[in-house]
Amino acid sequence: MKVSVSPSPRHHAPGIDPGRWPDVATLPPASRLRTAVAERIVRHALARLPMCARITGGADLGLGGPLMEIHDPAAFFRRVGAGGLIGFGESYMAGEWDAPDLVGAVSVLARHAASLVPGPLQRLRGTWAPRQPAGQLGTPESARSNISHHYDLSNELFALFLDETLTYSAAVFRGFPAAPAQLPAAQHRKIDRLLDLAAVGAGTELLEIGTGWGELAIRAAARGARVVTVTLSREQRAVARARIRAAGFADRVDVRLCDYRQITGVYDAVVSVEMIEAVGASFWPVYFRTLEERLAPGGRIALQAITMPDDRMRASRDTYTWIQKYIFPGGLLPSTEAIERTVDEHTALRIEHRICFGMHYAETLRLWRERFEERIDETGALGFDATFRRMWRLYLAYSEAGFRAGYLDVQQLVLTRPREEAA
Repeated sequence: MKVSVSPSPRHHAPGIDPGRWPDVATLPPASRLRTAVAERIVRHALARLPMCARITGGADLGLGGPLMEIHDPAAFFRRVGAGGLIGFGESYMAGEWDAPDLVGAVSVLARHAASLVPGPLQRLRGTWAPRQPAGQLGTPESARSNISHHYDLSNELFALFLDETLTYSAAVFRGFPAAPAQLPAAQHRKIDRLLDLAAVGAGTELLEIGTGWGELAIRAAARGARVVTVTLSREQRAVARARIRAAGFADRVDVRLCDYRQITGVYDAVVSVEMIEAVGASFWPVYFRTLEERLAPGGRIALQAITMPDDRMRASRDTYTWIQKYIFPGGLLPSTEAIERTVDEHTALRIEHRICFGMHYAETLRLWRERFEERIDETGALGFDATFRRMWRLYLAYSEAGFRAGYLDVQQLVLTRPREEAA
């Protein structure tokens, strides 16, 4: 196969704000050799996948399936050569490639993620893949800025695509496909199942780590529980407090702006929904020890966690990804095995129960994505430009594709602290 990529000009992607999106507006430096190797690997991978890659100026690649259109192959291969998956995402943000069915195309890539890069290069990942910046690690100092980067974007932005419950995690549906009108009930079903798993009822002293916009705290208070809920997002805290007050539970719910490591006291139950993903692998032991220390003997913890395969987690845990750079700084999805190892090695907690429902997250994300597309013009009035819209579109489609391909899963877990092992 002939590989020929001429160097693209340093400045690229007209119309993209270089101050806001420097690495999208400008092509990265990359040697001819690295770009050529990246092109060869990508072309070889695409040729074997059940999709159609239409490359401007060249022949189509693939076995047939969802269409991926590479409009600027020189820029695309240069970005992938310089930054791997970060370059792949930035190339989409720059409009250098597209897909009429973005979820379908990315699902194919997710389903074959383990085999896209040859084995020898996979084993050398640490030498060519970018490393996560030290400033994004989940220390108490950086955790607040990491959370703020995503959750303090704009409450109005999230309200564009979330349902009336403002719940930003996987729902539980009765069947597929789900209609948009069914999403609020599906979110309540998810919340109620977590509260049931944690045995939350009248008189329960409940700790929630990760407030969101307050829906779980409201439903727990409606059961008669007293709730302490913590968040690092000032924007979320303001809305959660207002919603809790409007629901009539201001006297039963205390919304605190603090890190999970700063929580004191002992509680009958602890609930944390999709919070562990932001903790970072280095701090998983601290996170689970904190859960143990805050839980009363005989109490129950209900967690909801997004997980990925253990081998993929181990391969990527020390590298820097597009999601970390643009969406969730400092984040890392754990594997089921990583959770089990951490709990066994660092706590006396026991995992008593597990429910997996990954396809429900795919359906939740589909409804969010479709609503975002329906209201995408409204993002401009909120101050978000076209590059942001492409970034957010890829984020939602990328996430949905991961669950549809089975690459990602979501679980609800119950952990207990046996009375006889409590201090």
